[in-house]
Amino acid sequence: MKKRVRKFTFSLWMVLLCIRLTGCTDGLLDEIPRDLTAGQGEAEEASEAAALPEPVPEEEVLPAVCFLMEEAFPYAYESLGETEQIWYHDIERILGSFGGEERLSQPGLAGGLDDTDIDRIFQCVLSDHPELFYVEGYSYTKYARGEKITAIEFSGTYNVELEDAVVRREEIAAAAEALLAGIADASDYDKVKYVYETLIRNTDYDLDAPDNQNIYSVFVRHFSVCQGYAKATQYLLNRLGVECTLVLGTVETGEGHAWNLVKVDGEYYYLDTTWGDVSYRTEDMPVSEEASLEADGEISMPEINYDYLNVTTEELLRTHTVGGEVPMPLCTATAANYYVREGALFTAYDREQMEALFRKAIESGQKDITIKCADAACYAEVLNELIEEQGIFDYLSDEENRIAYAQNEKQHSLTFWVTNE
Repeated sequence: MKKRVRKFTFSLWMVLLCIRLTGCTDGLLDEIPRDLTAGQGEAEEASEAAALPEPVPEEEVLPAVCFLMEEAFPYAYESLGETEQIWYHDIERILGSFGGEERLSQPGLAGGLDDTDIDRIFQCVLSDHPELFYVEGYSYTKYARGEKITAIEFSGTYNVELEDAVVRREEIAAAAEALLAGIADASDYDKVKYVYETLIRNTDYDLDAPDNQNIYSVFVRHFSVCQGYAKATQYLLNRLGVECTLVLGTVETGEGHAWNLVKVDGEYYYLDTTWGDVSYRTEDMPVSEEASLEADGEISMPEINYDYLNVTTEELLRTHTVGGEVPMPLCTATAANYYVREGALFTAYDREQMEALFRKAIESGQKDITIKCADAACYAEVLNELIEEQGIFDYLSDEENRIAYAQNEKQHSLTFWVTNE
């Protein structure tokens, strides 16, 4: 999909990507619809009997269905204790089969769990299973004798009917297969990079998109928000055998946001596909004082920003804050970072490295080149050499066109591209 931003008339354009870095507060997992019904019994036996559901006539029983994906990576599950994992499996089974009210296992109650644990475990199930696109929330009924809880019945609440969910599952599967056809046997890094780029090119950020909290919005509608992007990234990478989970938190504006944790070659990294989509991050951004805006014009920008492709905790925390129910590891590895892997990380202004990077990009037909500096001092040096001293023209000829650039001061990165607009 083509991404557009404003058009300017001077020969070296600057766009400050770090200006508009917002989250998506609409409907993250922290705001799940819940419902509670409390039942009291004179005796435990009476309470137990009251909890039993009415038998369903045989002719009305729907065929067994399971929406769970075998490739799902149980990161959140592994963060739970053994007793919590009992109820995790119960809730996973109920939601995965589009189930109605079922009792949570008695060993969970006997092990000390109660209704206050349901929400945390429910969120862990959703964190591990992006394929549960139809789940909206949950309800439960609590049975007690005096102060003692004797039984809890749990049910999912769903945003579509079962028949519609089955149809949507097939639509999602077909769309995913088409996207994954572009990647065969590949390294973990190449799989992650492919999914990152492919989802960005096929999705536009839209707060008003229907179903924007689940993967249907991405794979079928092609419009979504951060949670849709993150769950779609998780879904595809899990399908490719790459361990990936959902991360919830906030960004520097205080708004809620969702992104991913991914394991590449045995090491954990953070991945934010939403913030990699330039159409999301440049909307309504201010322009530099020296730019003159053409009334009727816009300028095409590169679709993808790589600042959040396999980053460390230190890099992430410059703009994000990790939250949610699931603890996250300290990510320190850099070998699979985009800039490290592509030879685009600079520790100082190195003319030979710069020439090699631009030559490789031009020879491969790449339309834009992004570089990253290891620290603020290097960033200032490169900015001076390439922008203030106009050294960029030594590496990238503008001929009849113009050279534009975008910068992210927080991540110390610069992107250059030639445009004839």
